[in-house]
Amino acid sequence: MGLCTRRETDSWKYPTILLCIYGFFTYMRPSEPFLTPYLTGPVHNLTLEQITNSVFPVWTYSYLVILFPVFLLTDYVRYKPVIILQGLSYIIAWVLLLFARGVPAMQGLEFVYGMVTATEVAYFSYIYSVVDTEHYQKVTSYCRSITLVGFTFASVLGQLLVSLAGISYFYLNVISLVSVSIAFVSSMVLPMPRRSMFFHRKVVEKSVTSSSTEPNVTSNNPEEPNTEPETDASSKTPDPNFCKVLWLLCKDLKKCYSSVQLLYWSLWWALATAGYNQVINYVQVLWEHVEPAQNSTIYNGGVEAVSTFLGAVSSFSVGYVKLNWELTGELALAIFSAVNAGSLFLMDYSINIWMCYAGYLIFKSCYMLLITVATFQIAVNLSMERYALMFGMNTFVALALQTILTVIVVDNRGLGLDIITQFLVYGSYFAVISGIFFIRSLFILISYHKTKQKEKQEIKPETPL
Repeated sequence: MGLCTRRETDSWKYPTILLCIYGFFTYMRPSEPFLTPYLTGPVHNLTLEQITNSVFPVWTYSYLVILFPVFLLTDYVRYKPVIILQGLSYIIAWVLLLFARGVPAMQGLEFVYGMVTATEVAYFSYIYSVVDTEHYQKVTSYCRSITLVGFTFASVLGQLLVSLAGISYFYLNVISLVSVSIAFVSSMVLPMPRRSMFFHRKVVEKSVTSSSTEPNVTSNNPEEPNTEPETDASSKTPDPNFCKVLWLLCKDLKKCYSSVQLLYWSLWWALATAGYNQVINYVQVLWEHVEPAQNSTIYNGGVEAVSTFLGAVSSFSVGYVKLNWELTGELALAIFSAVNAGSLFLMDYSINIWMCYAGYLIFKSCYMLLITVATFQIAVNLSMERYALMFGMNTFVALALQTILTVIVVDNRGLGLDIITQFLVYGSYFAVISGIFFIRSLFILISYHKTKQKEKQEIKPETPL
C-alpha cells in the first residue's frame, strides 16, 4: 500500500526527468555558435551573401507557415507525437548539414529547421498534461532551466574544442548529431498524456446548485474562475467538433486581448521578439564580416555561453525586483528597448570584434530580462489554457513581423541589404519600439498622477464653520 502511494506521489518525476533529458540533448549542440563559419568554410564554401540573402530567410518563412497548424496539431495529438517529430526533424537537419551541399540543400535544411522551431511548443506544453497543478512551478523551472544549461554547456564545449583541441567544425556537427539522436530516443519513451489543453479537456460535472445559488469567487485574475469540479481521468474525452474548438479559441483570444494592459505587453512581446529573432539569426554573419574565421580564432561559443548565463541571471533576478509593474513596467520596456537599440548601433558601427561581442551581450541580456517580465505579467492574469493560446498568438504575430522584415530588408526579392545596413535597420527598429512605449508610459504616469490628485481632493477634510 505504501509503495503504491509513493508511486502516485512521485508520478510527476518520471516524465519530468525524461523531458529534461530530451531538452538538454536537443540544446547540447556545440556546433551552433559556429554555423556561419562552417557554411563559409571549405566544406560548403558558401558566400556571406548566399547565406544571408538566400539560405537563412527560408527558416523564417517555413517557421511562419508551419507554426499555426502545428500549434493546433500539437494539442489534438496530445504533445508526444509532435515531440517525436521534432526529434526526427533535428536528426534530418543535421544529416543535411553534414552531408548535403549547395544552396538548395541548405535551403532544405532551413525548412526542416523551421519545423524544429515550430514544434518547440510541444516541449513547453507537454509537462502540464502529465503532472498535477501543484507541481507546475517546479516542472516549469526544471524544463526551462535545463535548456539554458544544455545550450551553455554546448557553447563552452564547442569553444574549448575549437580553441584548445583544434577540432574542425565538421566534427562539432557530428557531436551535435549524436546529441539530438539521443534526444530522439528519449522522446520515444515519454508517457503518452491522456488530456490536453483544448481538444482533450477534462469533462466537468455541472453543479446546478453551485452555479445558481453561489456567486463566483473573485480574485486578482481578471478572468472568471472555473469552480466546477472535475471528474476522474477516465472521463476525459476529446471534443469531436473541430470547428467548435476553433470558435472557442477565437472567443478566448478576444477575451485575452480585451485587457489594454495585456494588449500592450503582448504588443511589445511581438515587436521585440521579431527584432530579436532577426538579430540572433544574422549576428554570426556580422561577426564573420567584422572578423573572418579564416583569419583568426573566433570566440563565438564563449560569447554565446556568457550571454546565455547573463540572460539566465537577469531573468532570475526579476523575481526579486519589487516594482509596481502596472505603473512602471512599460517605462522599463521603453528604457531597455532604447538600450537594445544602442547596443545594436554599437555592433553595427564597430570595427572591433570584441565591441561587437560586448554589444551582443548587452542586447541578449536586456531582451531576456524584459521577456521574463512580459511573460510574468501576461501569465499572472490568465489561466493556463489562455496563456498558452496567447503565447502562440504572440509568437505568430512576431513571426509575421519578422517575415515582413526579412522580405523587405534581407531577401534578394526585396532590398537585399548588406549585413551592416541590416543591423542599422534593426537598431532603428528597436529605437521605434522604445519611442512607442515612452509615449505610452508617459500617458500612464499622467493618468496615475491625475487619479492621485482626484483621490486627495475627495478625502480632503471639510473645514469647520
